[in-house]
Amino acid sequence: MSTIKQADKYGIIGESQGIQGVFDIVGKAAGSDSTVMVFGESGTGKELIARALHQNSPRKDKPFIAVNCGAIPHELLESELFGYEKGAFTGAANTRIGRVELANEGTIFLDEIGDMPTALQVKLLRVLAEREIDRLGGTKPVKIDVRFITATHRNLEEAIKEGKFREDLYYRLNIIPLVIPPLRDRKNDIPLLAQHFLNKCSENQGKEPKTISSEAMQILVNYSWPGNIRELGNFVERMVVLSVGNTITPRDLPEKVLGEVPRENLPPITEPEYEQSPPQMLQNGLQQSFFMGLPEDGINLKSVVEDFERGLILEALEKTNWVKNKAAGLLQLNRTTLVEKIKKMKIQR
Repeated sequence: MSTIKQADKYGIIGESQGIQGVFDIVGKAAGSDSTVMVFGESGTGKELIARALHQNSPRKDKPFIAVNCGAIPHELLESELFGYEKGAFTGAANTRIGRVELANEGTIFLDEIGDMPTALQVKLLRVLAEREIDRLGGTKPVKIDVRFITATHRNLEEAIKEGKFREDLYYRLNIIPLVIPPLRDRKNDIPLLAQHFLNKCSENQGKEPKTISSEAMQILVNYSWPGNIRELGNFVERMVVLSVGNTITPRDLPEKVLGEVPRENLPPITEPEYEQSPPQMLQNGLQQSFFMGLPEDGINLKSVVEDFERGLILEALEKTNWVKNKAAGLLQLNRTTLVEKIKKMKIQR
Protein backbone atom coordinates (compact mmCIF):
# COMPACT_ATOMS: atom_id res chain seq x y z
CA MET A 1 0.00 0.00 0.00
CA SER A 2 1.41 3.39 -0.94
CA THR A 3 2.06 6.18 1.53
CA ILE A 4 -0.73 8.35 0.13
CA LYS A 5 -3.25 5.52 0.26
CA GLN A 6 -2.27 4.77 3.84
CA ALA A 7 -2.63 8.42 4.76
CA ASP A 8 -6.06 8.52 3.14
CA LYS A 9 -7.12 5.31 4.84
CA TYR A 10 -6.22 6.41 8.33
CA GLY A 11 -6.98 10.10 7.90
CA ILE A 12 -3.37 10.79 8.80
CA ILE A 13 -1.01 12.90 6.68
CA GLY A 14 2.66 11.95 6.45
CA GLU A 15 5.26 9.99 4.61
CA SER A 16 8.22 10.13 7.02
CA GLN A 17 9.77 6.95 8.32
CA GLY A 18 8.46 7.66 11.81
CA ILE A 19 4.82 7.96 10.75
CA GLN A 20 5.17 4.92 8.51
CA GLY A 21 6.06 2.94 11.63
CA VAL A 22 2.86 4.23 13.23
CA PHE A 23 0.85 3.18 10.17
CA ASP A 24 2.36 -0.29 10.41
CA ILE A 25 1.29 -0.77 14.03
CA VAL A 26 -2.18 0.68 13.40
CA GLY A 27 -2.64 -1.74 10.51
CA LYS A 28 -1.66 -4.72 12.63
CA ALA A 29 -3.45 -3.73 15.84
CA ALA A 30 -6.72 -2.35 14.45
CA GLY A 31 -8.29 -5.75 13.84
CA SER A 32 -7.66 -7.03 17.35
CA ASP A 33 -9.27 -6.25 20.69
CA SER A 34 -5.92 -5.78 22.39
CA THR A 35 -5.48 -2.72 24.57
CA VAL A 36 -3.28 -0.07 22.95
CA MET A 37 -1.38 2.63 24.79
CA VAL A 38 -0.44 5.62 22.63
CA PHE A 39 2.59 7.63 23.72
CA GLY A 40 3.30 11.09 22.37
CA GLU A 41 3.81 14.73 23.22
CA SER A 42 0.83 17.08 23.38
CA GLY A 43 -0.41 17.99 19.93
CA THR A 44 0.98 14.97 18.08
CA GLY A 45 -2.44 13.55 17.20
CA LYS A 46 -2.98 10.79 19.76
CA GLU A 47 -6.78 10.92 19.47
CA LEU A 48 -6.50 10.77 15.67
CA ILE A 49 -4.54 7.52 16.01
CA ALA A 50 -7.11 6.15 18.47
CA ARG A 51 -9.90 6.93 16.00
CA ALA A 52 -7.93 5.25 13.21
CA LEU A 53 -7.64 2.10 15.33
CA HIS A 54 -11.39 2.15 15.97
CA GLN A 55 -12.47 2.98 12.43
CA ASN A 56 -10.40 0.13 10.99
CA SER A 57 -11.61 -2.42 13.54
CA PRO A 58 -14.61 -4.77 13.61
CA ARG A 59 -16.13 -2.30 16.12
CA LYS A 60 -16.15 0.60 13.64
CA ASP A 61 -19.96 0.76 13.47
CA LYS A 62 -20.24 0.94 17.26
CA PRO A 63 -19.57 3.96 19.53
CA PHE A 64 -16.19 5.64 19.90
CA ILE A 65 -16.14 7.55 23.20
CA ALA A 66 -13.22 9.84 24.05
CA VAL A 67 -12.52 10.98 27.62
CA ASN A 68 -9.72 13.37 28.61
CA CYS A 69 -8.82 12.27 32.13
CA GLY A 70 -6.86 15.47 32.69
CA ALA A 71 -9.71 17.79 31.76
CA ILE A 72 -12.31 16.44 34.20
CA PRO A 73 -12.00 17.27 37.93
CA HIS A 74 -10.81 14.22 39.89
CA GLU A 75 -13.88 14.19 42.11
CA LEU A 76 -16.15 13.92 39.04
CA LEU A 77 -14.10 11.55 36.91
CA GLU A 78 -15.43 8.33 38.48
CA SER A 79 -19.07 9.24 37.88
CA GLU A 80 -18.22 10.38 34.33
CA LEU A 81 -16.60 7.04 33.56
CA PHE A 82 -18.87 4.63 35.39
CA GLY A 83 -22.12 6.55 35.88
CA TYR A 84 -24.38 6.57 38.93
CA GLU A 85 -27.78 5.38 40.13
CA LYS A 86 -30.64 7.63 41.09
CA GLY A 87 -30.17 8.80 44.67
CA ALA A 88 -26.48 7.83 44.78
CA PHE A 89 -25.67 11.29 46.16
CA THR A 90 -27.32 14.65 46.71
CA GLY A 91 -28.46 15.95 43.34
CA ALA A 92 -28.54 12.53 41.62
CA ALA A 93 -32.17 12.86 40.55
CA ASN A 94 -31.86 10.30 37.76
CA THR A 95 -29.68 7.36 36.80
CA ARG A 96 -26.82 8.39 34.54
CA ILE A 97 -24.95 6.05 32.19
CA GLY A 98 -21.18 6.48 32.34
CA ARG A 99 -18.84 6.89 29.37
CA VAL A 100 -17.51 3.33 29.60
CA GLU A 101 -21.01 1.88 29.45
CA LEU A 102 -21.92 4.21 26.56
CA ALA A 103 -19.01 2.71 24.63
CA ASN A 104 -20.37 -0.82 24.99
CA GLU A 105 -19.49 -2.97 21.96
CA GLY A 106 -17.31 -0.11 20.76
CA THR A 107 -14.13 1.65 21.87
CA ILE A 108 -13.34 3.98 24.73
CA PHE A 109 -10.33 6.26 24.45
CA LEU A 110 -8.88 7.42 27.77
CA ASP A 111 -6.62 10.34 26.93
CA GLU A 112 -4.04 11.57 29.45
CA ILE A 113 -4.41 8.39 31.48
CA GLY A 114 -1.39 9.50 33.51
CA ASP A 115 -3.55 12.19 35.12
CA MET A 116 -6.03 9.68 36.55
CA PRO A 117 -6.03 9.71 40.39
CA THR A 118 -4.55 6.57 41.98
CA ALA A 119 -7.78 5.67 43.79
CA LEU A 120 -9.60 5.50 40.49
CA GLN A 121 -6.76 3.52 38.90
CA VAL A 122 -7.62 0.64 41.25
CA LYS A 123 -11.22 0.62 40.02
CA LEU A 124 -10.15 0.80 36.37
CA LEU A 125 -7.85 -2.17 36.95
CA ARG A 126 -10.83 -4.20 38.18
CA VAL A 127 -12.90 -3.13 35.17
CA LEU A 128 -10.18 -4.35 32.83
CA ALA A 129 -9.86 -7.65 34.69
CA GLU A 130 -13.55 -8.42 35.22
CA ARG A 131 -15.06 -6.63 32.21
CA GLU A 132 -17.76 -5.13 34.37
CA ILE A 133 -18.40 -1.77 36.02
CA ASP A 134 -20.07 -0.61 39.21
CA ARG A 135 -22.17 2.53 38.95
CA LEU A 136 -21.96 4.83 41.95
CA GLY A 137 -24.73 3.81 44.32
CA GLY A 138 -25.39 0.64 42.36
CA THR A 139 -25.85 -2.83 43.89
CA LYS A 140 -25.20 -4.98 40.82
CA PRO A 141 -22.21 -4.89 38.44
CA VAL A 142 -22.89 -4.14 34.77
CA LYS A 143 -21.18 -6.31 32.18
CA ILE A 144 -19.40 -4.47 29.37
CA ASP A 145 -17.81 -5.35 26.05
CA VAL A 146 -15.44 -2.47 25.36
CA ARG A 147 -12.05 -2.07 23.76
CA PHE A 148 -9.74 0.24 25.71
CA ILE A 149 -7.26 2.61 24.05
CA THR A 150 -5.31 4.95 26.27
CA ALA A 151 -2.84 7.75 25.67
CA THR A 152 -0.38 9.84 27.63
CA HIS A 153 2.30 12.45 27.15
CA ARG A 154 3.84 11.54 30.51
CA ASN A 155 6.66 9.13 31.32
CA LEU A 156 4.59 6.55 33.17
CA GLU A 157 7.61 4.51 34.23
CA GLU A 158 8.83 7.57 36.13
CA ALA A 159 5.31 8.09 37.52
CA ILE A 160 5.38 4.48 38.79
CA LYS A 161 8.65 5.14 40.63
CA GLU A 162 7.11 8.27 42.17
CA GLY A 163 4.03 6.33 43.29
CA LYS A 164 1.70 8.30 41.00
CA PHE A 165 0.74 5.45 38.68
CA ARG A 166 0.07 1.80 39.46
CA GLU A 167 2.52 -0.62 37.95
CA ASP A 168 -0.08 -3.39 37.57
CA LEU A 169 -2.40 -1.03 35.67
CA TYR A 170 0.47 0.09 33.44
CA TYR A 171 1.21 -3.46 32.34
CA ARG A 172 -2.49 -4.17 31.86
CA LEU A 173 -2.86 -1.15 29.56
CA ASN A 174 0.47 -1.28 27.76
CA ILE A 175 -0.15 -4.47 25.80
CA ILE A 176 0.52 -2.81 22.45
CA PRO A 177 2.60 0.38 22.83
CA LEU A 178 2.43 2.88 19.99
CA VAL A 179 4.79 5.86 19.99
CA ILE A 180 3.98 8.90 17.86
CA PRO A 181 7.14 10.84 16.99
CA PRO A 182 7.11 14.61 17.63
CA LEU A 183 6.82 16.86 14.60
CA ARG A 184 10.45 17.98 14.91
CA ASP A 185 11.42 14.38 14.08
CA ARG A 186 9.07 14.30 11.08
CA LYS A 187 10.52 17.16 9.05
CA ASN A 188 9.53 15.54 5.75
CA ASP A 189 5.89 15.74 6.84
CA ILE A 190 5.87 19.46 7.67
CA PRO A 191 5.31 20.69 4.07
CA LEU A 192 2.50 18.15 3.59
CA LEU A 193 0.80 19.13 6.84
CA ALA A 194 1.29 22.85 6.23
CA GLN A 195 -0.32 22.60 2.80
CA HIS A 196 -3.20 20.56 4.24
CA PHE A 197 -3.90 23.18 6.91
CA LEU A 198 -3.42 25.98 4.37
CA ASN A 199 -6.10 24.57 2.08
CA LYS A 200 -8.45 23.82 4.97
CA CYS A 201 -8.10 27.24 6.62
CA SER A 202 -8.41 29.15 3.36
CA GLU A 203 -11.64 27.29 2.65
CA ASN A 204 -13.00 27.86 6.17
CA GLN A 205 -12.13 31.57 6.03
CA GLY A 206 -13.67 31.94 2.58
CA LYS A 207 -10.38 33.27 1.26
CA GLU A 208 -8.47 32.53 -1.92
CA PRO A 209 -6.02 29.63 -1.40
CA LYS A 210 -2.58 30.87 -0.41
CA THR A 211 0.83 29.38 -0.99
CA ILE A 212 3.98 29.30 1.14
CA SER A 213 7.21 30.44 -0.48
CA SER A 214 10.11 27.97 -0.54
CA GLU A 215 12.12 30.27 1.78
CA ALA A 216 9.29 30.44 4.31
CA MET A 217 8.71 26.70 4.08
CA GLN A 218 12.37 26.02 4.82
CA ILE A 219 12.08 28.13 7.97
CA LEU A 220 8.97 26.20 9.01
CA VAL A 221 10.76 22.89 8.45
CA ASN A 222 13.66 24.01 10.65
CA TYR A 223 11.44 25.23 13.50
CA SER A 224 11.17 22.84 16.47
CA TRP A 225 7.34 23.01 16.83
CA PRO A 226 7.09 22.38 20.59
CA GLY A 227 3.29 22.28 20.24
CA ASN A 228 3.59 19.77 17.38
CA ILE A 229 0.81 19.39 14.79
CA ARG A 230 -1.68 21.39 16.86
CA GLU A 231 0.71 24.33 16.94
CA LEU A 232 1.35 24.07 13.19
CA GLY A 233 -2.39 24.04 12.46
CA ASN A 234 -3.02 27.10 14.63
CA PHE A 235 -0.01 28.86 13.14
CA VAL A 236 -1.17 28.28 9.55
CA GLU A 237 -4.64 29.58 10.39
CA ARG A 238 -3.10 32.76 11.79
CA MET A 239 -0.95 33.20 8.69
CA VAL A 240 -3.96 32.76 6.41
CA VAL A 241 -5.70 35.58 8.29
CA LEU A 242 -2.78 37.98 8.72
CA SER A 243 -0.33 37.44 5.86
CA VAL A 244 0.02 39.90 3.00
CA GLY A 245 -0.92 38.86 -0.52
CA ASN A 246 -1.42 35.34 -1.82
CA THR A 247 2.01 34.04 -0.80
CA ILE A 248 3.27 33.60 2.76
CA THR A 249 6.88 34.77 2.85
CA PRO A 250 9.52 34.88 5.61
CA ARG A 251 8.46 38.44 6.40
CA ASP A 252 5.03 37.15 7.42
CA LEU A 253 6.47 34.74 10.00
CA PRO A 254 6.55 35.60 13.74
CA GLU A 255 9.81 36.10 15.57
CA LYS A 256 9.67 32.81 17.46
CA VAL A 257 9.55 30.88 14.18
CA LEU A 258 12.22 32.97 12.51
CA GLY A 259 14.55 32.23 15.39
CA GLU A 260 17.94 33.84 14.91
CA VAL A 261 17.32 34.96 11.32
CA PRO A 262 17.46 38.80 11.44
CA ARG A 263 14.68 40.47 9.51
CA GLU A 264 17.18 42.66 7.70
CA ASN A 265 18.64 39.49 6.18
CA LEU A 266 15.27 38.32 4.85
CA PRO A 267 14.34 38.75 1.19
CA PRO A 268 12.79 42.19 0.54
CA ILE A 269 9.09 42.42 -0.20
CA THR A 270 8.59 43.23 -3.85
CA GLU A 271 6.20 45.96 -4.93
CA PRO A 272 3.54 43.68 -6.45
CA GLU A 273 3.35 41.74 -3.21
CA TYR A 274 1.88 44.58 -1.18
CA GLU A 275 0.61 47.13 -3.67
CA GLN A 276 -2.85 45.55 -3.72
CA SER A 277 -2.80 44.19 -0.14
CA PRO A 278 -4.26 45.20 3.24
CA PRO A 279 -1.91 46.27 6.03
CA GLN A 280 0.81 43.78 6.88
CA MET A 281 0.67 42.20 10.30
CA LEU A 282 3.93 41.26 12.00
CA GLN A 283 4.51 39.82 15.45
CA ASN A 284 6.83 41.22 18.08
CA GLY A 285 5.96 40.26 21.63
CA LEU A 286 2.21 39.74 21.33
CA GLN A 287 1.77 41.35 17.89
CA GLN A 288 2.32 44.66 16.13
CA SER A 289 0.74 45.98 12.97
CA PHE A 290 1.84 48.68 10.62
CA PHE A 291 0.86 49.88 7.19
CA MET A 292 3.03 49.12 4.20
CA GLY A 293 0.86 51.57 2.32
CA LEU A 294 -2.82 51.66 1.44
CA PRO A 295 -3.83 50.23 -1.90
CA GLU A 296 -5.28 52.74 -4.33
CA ASP A 297 -8.80 51.36 -3.96
CA GLY A 298 -8.60 51.39 -0.15
CA ILE A 299 -9.26 48.63 2.39
CA ASN A 300 -12.09 47.29 4.52
CA LEU A 301 -10.88 48.55 7.90
CA LYS A 302 -13.47 46.58 9.88
CA SER A 303 -12.41 43.32 8.22
CA VAL A 304 -8.71 44.02 8.78
CA VAL A 305 -9.25 44.86 12.46
CA GLU A 306 -11.40 41.74 12.97
CA ASP A 307 -8.76 39.55 11.33
CA PHE A 308 -6.06 41.09 13.49
CA GLU A 309 -8.13 40.59 16.66
CA ARG A 310 -8.74 36.96 15.71
CA GLY A 311 -5.01 36.43 15.26
CA LEU A 312 -4.24 37.87 18.70
CA ILE A 313 -6.86 35.65 20.34
CA LEU A 314 -5.51 32.56 18.58
CA GLU A 315 -1.97 33.33 19.73
CA ALA A 316 -3.07 33.92 23.33
CA LEU A 317 -4.99 30.62 23.35
CA GLU A 318 -2.05 28.77 21.84
CA LYS A 319 0.42 30.24 24.34
CA THR A 320 -1.79 29.18 27.26
CA ASN A 321 -2.69 25.74 25.89
CA TRP A 322 -6.27 27.00 25.42
CA VAL A 323 -6.79 27.79 29.10
CA LYS A 324 -9.24 30.65 28.67
CA ASN A 325 -8.58 32.29 32.05
CA LYS A 326 -4.87 32.62 31.24
CA ALA A 327 -5.55 33.71 27.66
CA ALA A 328 -7.92 36.40 28.92
CA GLY A 329 -5.18 37.58 31.29
CA LEU A 330 -2.71 37.92 28.41
CA LEU A 331 -5.24 39.95 26.46
CA GLN A 332 -6.33 41.94 29.54
CA LEU A 333 -9.94 40.90 29.00
CA ASN A 334 -12.60 39.44 31.25
CA ARG A 335 -12.96 35.71 30.68
CA THR A 336 -16.62 36.10 29.71
CA THR A 337 -15.67 38.72 27.11
CA LEU A 338 -13.07 36.39 25.62
CA VAL A 339 -15.51 33.47 25.54
CA GLU A 340 -18.07 35.63 23.72
CA LYS A 341 -15.48 36.66 21.14
CA ILE A 342 -14.40 33.03 20.61
CA LYS A 343 -18.02 32.02 20.01
CA LYS A 344 -18.70 34.97 17.73
CA MET A 345 -15.59 34.26 15.63
CA LYS A 346 -16.26 30.49 15.71
CA ILE A 347 -12.71 29.81 16.85
CA GLN A 348 -12.12 26.12 17.49
CA ARG A 349 -9.15 24.25 18.83
